[in-house]
Amino acid sequence: MARNEQLIRQHKLLQLLEDSRFGRTIDELKYDLVADLGLSTLHGRTVRRDIEALQAAGYDIQNEMVERGKVYRLGRNHTAVHEIAFSATELIALAIGRELLTPLMGTQYWQGIETFWNKVQEAIPEGVYEHYQRYRKVLYVSGTPSKTYAAHAGMLKTITRCILEHRVVEIEYKSVGRPSSRRQIEPYALAVHQSSIYVVAAAPEVTDASERLRNWKLDRFKLARVTDEYFKPDPKVDLAKFLSKSIGIFSGETSTQVQIRLGPRSASYVKEDPWHPDQVLEPVEPDKNTPDEVDADDDISGTDFILTVPASHPRELLPKVLALGADAEVLSPAEYRDAVANVVGTLADRYGTP
Repeated sequence: MARNEQLIRQHKLLQLLEDSRFGRTIDELKYDLVADLGLSTLHGRTVRRDIEALQAAGYDIQNEMVERGKVYRLGRNHTAVHEIAFSATELIALAIGRELLTPLMGTQYWQGIETFWNKVQEAIPEGVYEHYQRYRKVLYVSGTPSKTYAAHAGMLKTITRCILEHRVVEIEYKSVGRPSSRRQIEPYALAVHQSSIYVVAAAPEVTDASERLRNWKLDRFKLARVTDEYFKPDPKVDLAKFLSKSIGIFSGETSTQVQIRLGPRSASYVKEDPWHPDQVLEPVEPDKNTPDEVDADDDISGTDFILTVPASHPRELLPKVLALGADAEVLSPAEYRDAVANVVGTLADRYGTP
């Protein structure tokens, strides 16, 4: 626990020094650390030891005496510790990645992206940057959502701190179609899925270990508050495995294999833009009882296909199936087929002729 708190404190200390043009005294740094991190107490000696540790790690932190006392600031050479040469191709890749992360705008993560991007632009030779500007026009990024998490920046800082310190966080959460409610969660990580941020957290009141871990959408948070309670993370939790079980963000220890019959056109779409890395697309031949798996370069025109894909909830499959219209039919399991049938029935009643 102490190691995590030290890392958080030193990272914040660097941010304060980066933002300070005229330097800060130990007392000023201590006051800002207490305020920003929500600490109950912090000794000046601890701040001084953190500065010494950062200096030992290679950061050029200088000090001088001024009228208000000894102030500390980052020296001009502190960026040289991590000096890297960039090629035009690497700059293009970095710029594209930056544009894809626009939903993080307004958060501390976007601030880090922007400051890093500005430093890169200042550090690279003029010729390399001109070459980058010419070739950057070859590739454009479109279709990124207009949403940002600027309004959630404070809550995101709180949740990040609780993740690192293994603290229970009290939240006010409003699910779609339900009134908001307060509860406590044990946050493990943050996940970005289709431009939305989710908090992967355990629900303490759930006793079944396979059901405790869930995904909470940050957009639905109305409040996030640090508590004085700590939790012990489950060492058996594999977050990468947990987040890869399904085609969507619905949580669950296990996933369900769903079979969908696709026409040739829809099969082509799903082949071009797979729903999941583990999906299987097999052609249904008239003279065969068992479909054969399709290779990436196979011609799939003129025949129907069976798509087998993992899912954790019918709701995450509905938009994808309905988007394919009559060219897609959920075969099994019955729960998923019935979910689609109910929606199609409602739509038929709504759009049908009286």
